[in-house]
Amino acid sequence: MKRILTIISFSLPLLLQAEELEYKMDIGGGVGLSHYWGDANTGTSAMGAVTCRYIFNPHMAVRMGIEAGGVTGNTEGIYIPADAGTPGREGGTRLQDFSFSRGVMDIGAQFEINFLAYGMGAGYKKLSRITPYALIGFGLTVGMGGGAPAKGGINFPVGLGVKYKVKPRLNLGLEWAMHFSTTDGLDITREQRQLSDPYGIKSGFMKNKDSYSFLMFFITYDICPKYRKCNN
Repeated sequence: MKRILTIISFSLPLLLQAEELEYKMDIGGGVGLSHYWGDANTGTSAMGAVTCRYIFNPHMAVRMGIEAGGVTGNTEGIYIPADAGTPGREGGTRLQDFSFSRGVMDIGAQFEINFLAYGMGAGYKKLSRITPYALIGFGLTVGMGGGAPAKGGINFPVGLGVKYKVKPRLNLGLEWAMHFSTTDGLDITREQRQLSDPYGIKSGFMKNKDSYSFLMFFITYDICPKYRKCNN
């Protein structure tokens, strides 16, 4: 009996320490909805993602990932002139209605700031199992499929989310991010019809370009424990 008690007395601190380990990274994936924002009527499609997050501390992290979804839309009910440069009150003949449906792939990284110290552990650390967060980042966008040629550009995601630590290494979250892109090649049809400066307003670096948003539910798992110095 004494031997068992001795083993428990030595093992318990180690077990408690394992529960309080901090981790450098997490990996996982997500599913949700993608939404097109451009010159046409907006449409909603499904999306999915695989992610890897590097955790600096309970307040800051950088997430890298590949996200893919759909962009769909149409011009029904929208007055778009066939020639925006034509003089006249209406700007020329009305463009015939059309629709498009393409895929979009996003490869990028984002910096996350947790509003609360995120994690589980000893009470003195004042960690919270749930926290809202804000994100900003940089990525590459490729629009493809739909019978039209691939078009690429860069994008700048900005968004908000919330994370919840179910267990010491298991995380759930919900995130919405708007991706402002520099490409105007997402709303192209199979017949190569494209909404490019439809109202004659000159485009710039990000002005009059196609954007999209992702609403994603994700699940991740912590990996790579941080090194802890042994104190005797």
